[in-house]
Amino acid sequence: MNKLGFGFLRFPMDGDRVRYDILTPMVDAFFAAGGTYIDTAYPYLNGKSEEAVRETVVKRYPRDRYLIANKLPGYDVKTYEDCYAYFEESLKRCGVDYFDVYMLHWLDQKHYALAEKYDEFRFLRELKASGKAKRIGFSFHDTAELLDEILTKHPEVDCVLLQINYLDWESEGVQSRRCYETAVRHGKSVIVMEPVKGGTLARVPEKAAQILKALDPERSPAFHALRFVQSLPHVEVVLSGMAAVEQMEENLLQVEPMTEQELELLRQAAEAISEATAVACTGCGYCVKHCPKNIAIPEYFRLYNENRQMPRHAWKQKPAYHEIARERGKASDCISCGACEKKCPQKLPIREHLAALKEVMEG
Repeated sequence: MNKLGFGFLRFPMDGDRVRYDILTPMVDAFFAAGGTYIDTAYPYLNGKSEEAVRETVVKRYPRDRYLIANKLPGYDVKTYEDCYAYFEESLKRCGVDYFDVYMLHWLDQKHYALAEKYDEFRFLRELKASGKAKRIGFSFHDTAELLDEILTKHPEVDCVLLQINYLDWESEGVQSRRCYETAVRHGKSVIVMEPVKGGTLARVPEKAAQILKALDPERSPAFHALRFVQSLPHVEVVLSGMAAVEQMEENLLQVEPMTEQELELLRQAAEAISEATAVACTGCGYCVKHCPKNIAIPEYFRLYNENRQMPRHAWKQKPAYHEIARERGKASDCISCGACEKKCPQKLPIREHLAALKEVMEG
């Protein structure tokens, strides 16, 4: 069993330039192992993601060899006609004439209200009826109650993209398990995003690493995180953004569903990770795009988490922080406008975390 899909949000970049010399061999390894599902979205990497799909996949493989999933930035739509304008631009960027899966991007309470206002579900139905989208759905970041409300009102969708990983499985904020069970109850196929929680479950603290070695000392922490979500019976695809062919090859290994004993070890590892994590940031970067001070929020939170896990290494973490701050805003530059928090899928209190980080890194 392997349910890996290739997420084109996190792949090798050099500034704003796609590292095709690394990405192309990764794509080839993915297809060579039997992979088919490629995931992108209109706003990913300011369009570079869709262009990379065209260059590494569409131009190099026959259309029946792959499935492309894309997403509408419905939160930026101002008229119903805008839906078609975004869709046609995505088709052009990707170099295809239809998408295998097309979704509304990032539904939460606010964005769902906009989707209803601009009749975006009707747009999805029309795409499917015309053959421009073979399957339709939406990506979701909110409560299980809201998910139930949407699926009750819109049973026409085929699939739902949910944030699921073993760290968020019982989280009251993310509600991975409850959202998964809600989608299953409505008979929807589940596609998983953030199985490694933006790298959090790939770089675990030492206590958690020792626990995970009991599962398989030869495999990385990320492998165990991917295996957890692949073990869920109603999960169709597990999306992962990868940075090297070696990661791709390990992630494509065949796996067996986890036993109850193995799941208990993951629960213990999750406790150890939570204890050592200052900020549950996935590094998606949506906050930075809207920050008037261009503060490197995900990078700073990564250093902050490293400080929580290894405070004795502050002598390395602080210089790294100040090196980034030479070209980006510092934590102390935050003007508390709240723009970052409005765009955070994890609903983190970013301003509070920046204030605490300032004391650690600048104090």
